[in-house]
Amino acid sequence: MKTLRRFFKDNNAFGVVEIVLIIIVIVALIVIFRDEIMALVTKAFGTITEKTDEIVNI
Repeated sequence: MKTLRRFFKDNNAFGVVEIVLIIIVIVALIVIFRDEIMALVTKAFGTITEKTDEIVNI
């Protein structure tokens, strides 16, 4: 009984669980929106490349 009380008084375990749950949610969102994220990143790098070419060719 004392160990159970000590466990609930010590909040370190709850912090680890929260971090793991946050990581799981982030990974799930990445998997769900993978195509949209890839399209956004591809468009952003395409724009960066175009603008860089414009600056270099001036």
